Amino acid sequence: MVRLPLTPAELERGQRLGALLRQARGDRSILDTALDAGISPETLRKIESGRVATPAFPTIAAIAAVLGLSLDAVWADISAPARLAS
Repeated sequence: MVRLPLTPAELERGQRLGALLRQARGDRSILDTALDAGISPETLRKIESGRVATPAFPTIAAIAAVLGLSLDAVWADISAPARLAS
């Protein structure tokens, strides 16, 4: 199966997702957060850095649950149009 390249919008959404998760994680370590979510720390690191711009839904659901985030709120935040810098 050939995977199509991600669009600029998908890449930007991945960057916003990573930033949101980093912010929500706060002082909690990547290791603790990843283990509690049942994923590898490297996977969480890649998602937070935007290198995995379109992670699987169960992965995001597990991370969101660990961080106490609503999936509706996550989607609303990452799918909103880019904010203009003031």
